[in-house]
Amino acid sequence: MDEFRFQITEEYEGERIDKCMAVLMDSLSRSYIQKLVREKQLLVNGTPVKSSYQVQTEDEVSFTLPPSQEPEICPENIPLDILYEDGDLLVVNKPKGMVVHPAAGHYGGTLVNGIMYHCGSDLSGINGVLRPGIVHRIDMDTTGSLIVCKNDKAHNSIAAQLKEHSITRRYRALCHGVIEEQEGTVDRPIGRHPTDRKKMAVNEKSGKHAVTHYRVLQRFREYTYIECELETGRTHQIRVHMASIGHPLLGDTVYASGRKCPFSLQGQTLHAMIIGFQHPTTGKYLEVMAPLPEYFVHLLDILQ
Repeated sequence: MDEFRFQITEEYEGERIDKCMAVLMDSLSRSYIQKLVREKQLLVNGTPVKSSYQVQTEDEVSFTLPPSQEPEICPENIPLDILYEDGDLLVVNKPKGMVVHPAAGHYGGTLVNGIMYHCGSDLSGINGVLRPGIVHRIDMDTTGSLIVCKNDKAHNSIAAQLKEHSITRRYRALCHGVIEEQEGTVDRPIGRHPTDRKKMAVNEKSGKHAVTHYRVLQRFREYTYIECELETGRTHQIRVHMASIGHPLLGDTVYASGRKCPFSLQGQTLHAMIIGFQHPTTGKYLEVMAPLPEYFVHLLDILQ
């Protein structure tokens, strides 16, 4: 039997355990998760719970599955753009189209496969066998800086900083329309879409507190180049927030549906440019910058 462990992050706080785990383990159906709960094979902090249990930040969820339920996750010699590395962690510049961790339909070619090859056994194990070293993530078609932790001490430190909203996260994005104000803040709660569980939405009733600050870098005839800084870190936060104020991201096939895009793009134009945090060992503030990807630079040149 293989044991799986997950530490619940803030973005899932308040979700039902069966719904939350069906999202985190998207290779398993919600009904199968409920079966594990009924059979008391799924534990939260070492104790059986009901399917209606609402998870809390830092809850540890554990359960066992036959090995056949999950394919073997193998190291792969995938070229990585490493921006920073030491004995505790590394910061990787994730390319467009790369999935961060294995999931249904993506058990190879992920960032995890690449870092397993690069780091060997030197990865934190807190988030289970499918997410070694992964303490946060960015979408498949979002590029830029991502922290990978080599040990549990580093993992716990970065996770605590994420919870406290003390990590600096600045993104670059291109959005539809011309934003008139020079800067602004979107303070709207984000939660799961009421009918599509893989999609997020502004949800005043049951969404979680979410704040995005933005400022205009350059205006074009039909688009605006902006920098966004996250105060919180909800799933799809920038994409949902900018769409909610009428300026969805260029190329976003989920939240900008119906908006014409004259360019050939692979998903949203969103880049995690700067990430800054307190180093888990030295305690010193460390800031790492991921340069804009070539496609983004080329697009800006076209718009000039």
